[in-house]
Amino acid sequence: MQRLLVTGGAGFIGSNFVHYVLENTDDHVTVLDKLTYAGNRESLRGLPEDRFTFVEGDITDAALVDGLVAETDVVVHYAAESHNDNSLHDPRPFLDTNIIGTYTLIEAARKHSKRFHHISTDEVYGDLELDDPERFTEQTPYNPSSPYSSTKAGSDLLVRAWVRSFGLQATISNCSNNYGPYQHVEKFIPRQITNVIDGVRPKLYGKGENVRDWIHANDHSSAVLAIIAKGTIGETYLIGADGEKNNKDVVELILKHMGQSPDAYDHVVDRPGHDLRYAIDSTKLRDELGWEPKFSNFDAGIEDTIDWYRNNEQWWRPQKAATEAKYKEQGQ
Repeated sequence: MQRLLVTGGAGFIGSNFVHYVLENTDDHVTVLDKLTYAGNRESLRGLPEDRFTFVEGDITDAALVDGLVAETDVVVHYAAESHNDNSLHDPRPFLDTNIIGTYTLIEAARKHSKRFHHISTDEVYGDLELDDPERFTEQTPYNPSSPYSSTKAGSDLLVRAWVRSFGLQATISNCSNNYGPYQHVEKFIPRQITNVIDGVRPKLYGKGENVRDWIHANDHSSAVLAIIAKGTIGETYLIGADGEKNNKDVVELILKHMGQSPDAYDHVVDRPGHDLRYAIDSTKLRDELGWEPKFSNFDAGIEDTIDWYRNNEQWWRPQKAATEAKYKEQGQ
């Protein structure tokens, strides 16, 4: 049994990872989460008390982090400010959490000689043209375009530097866009699903041509466990499930599965600097570590996700009104 410290474990991707670990291993998990608006204690309800501990706190709190890292075997760093729109309106929290928070964690991991895995995003690579056949690889140069992606790029580089300069026992993964349970309704897919549930027409940025490479959160979780178990220290692994879809197609698929006309949505003002296309080449992860995604059918994955939001309104309802009020102020 390993002891895992999972930062940001009450957030969307982090909480899915915690559930996945507890369901598929005998490891013990301690979650450290600040419980900002994006963290939800309810996402961790019902977990086995003998294998799960929750600590409310900030990853920039060096004394707290030091004590928790000292008692763990592996640090899995999910905690991040991650919403692009928020980073455009107030970049400062992204600097504090994504840069200073990561620094605080890797210093503690270095001090106590702990294994460290850093979760990052494909957005650090910038974007690709819609008609470009290329996909991101581990060798793609960084070219971030927002305060969010630039601070995540900075955090990646800190981890790389600590590996080289101090021998930090770390790996990095950059993943494509996740979907699944426990995702805040400010995000693209759950916003559209919950709008339809509420009888509101979905909202589509611009023409809806922007392409994302979608992966179910469970597949992300299984990939991270594979990297922790078998990954080479100092290496970066890209995680993707060959799920390229443009936003228009995703909205129309959601409407189809929810019994609506596929054109029953509204176009809204586009996001400033909206990246055109992300696409991941996960060949290294698959060939070297033998990983494969299980949710390869995006259509079925979306249907499962719709069912989860229909059946868990008590989880997302408290977030909805404030989220839509904020979008309305922005004309979105």
